[in-house]
Amino acid sequence: DQVFFEQLKLPQPKYNLKVGSGTHAEETGKMMIEIERVLMKERPDIVLVEGDTNTVVAGALASVKIGIPVGHVEAGCRSFDRSMPEEINRIVTDHISELLFAPTETARRNLIKEGISEDKIFMTGSTIVDAVYQNLSLTEVLNPPLHDDYFLVTVHRQENVDNPSRFKGIIEGLRLVRKYFDIPVVYPVHPRARRRIEEYGIDTENLELIDPLDYLSFLKAESRAKLIFTDSGGVQKEACILKVPCITLRDNTEWPETLEVGANVLAGTDPRKILEKAELMINSKRSWHNPFGDGKAGEKIVNIVLKKNY
Repeated sequence: DQVFFEQLKLPQPKYNLKVGSGTHAEETGKMMIEIERVLMKERPDIVLVEGDTNTVVAGALASVKIGIPVGHVEAGCRSFDRSMPEEINRIVTDHISELLFAPTETARRNLIKEGISEDKIFMTGSTIVDAVYQNLSLTEVLNPPLHDDYFLVTVHRQENVDNPSRFKGIIEGLRLVRKYFDIPVVYPVHPRARRRIEEYGIDTENLELIDPLDYLSFLKAESRAKLIFTDSGGVQKEACILKVPCITLRDNTEWPETLEVGANVLAGTDPRKILEKAELMINSKRSWHNPFGDGKAGEKIVNIVLKKNY
């Protein structure tokens, strides 16, 4: 994570919780203990949490348990698949938050349908737009990608890499794509996913497996790719913002807006369907509307919090 602070010239964090990895319960429990200690010492007026990770639900729970209001950034996103740990984190965090910053109208409607009071909900756009707009210029000084034309891949979600059948289907599909289009398929592989590839004996012949990229290098790789194949929610949004066609290697998405504007399609993990969706998206006109806001979400969120005068 240190690379984010270095590349983006961010101030160093005041605290390092040193939780490490573990089961969902281990991570969440340890984080709640350490976050509560920080909150008891600092006594903030409000805590903001962003996204759908275990950190988010741990921070929200630790805060409300001691009476500190929570604001959830990117509230209301739903895949409607409760087998995903992230979906549970989203729902729990939304229902214990005092302020809900919805990135889109769809997210706002989801919250209202779940009985959350409209006076708690604010549509701000997504902070990922802010980040892409602010940081894309920083990538200009980086070396160009290894190829003029290439497809970029990210696969890391638990439901894919921890399931041998699904992971094998994805890799087989990517190999079909590589053979059909004769364009390099570049896959920066997370160490955990690489271990699963070895453990399951998955054949990755003709795919270009590389070490994980830092944030700015990955942003540049995204912006130059002909297609992006991913199971990441954030990458789906970044691809949409960058006008790069996306094929999502899942059966659902918490970002239906990307499907509605034509920036993204769901392929699941069936090899033939992955190739079919690649054929569909390769000639996309890249003229879709960005549904995630104007790049000023952070500013809007700060102004809302200040007006609340906690």
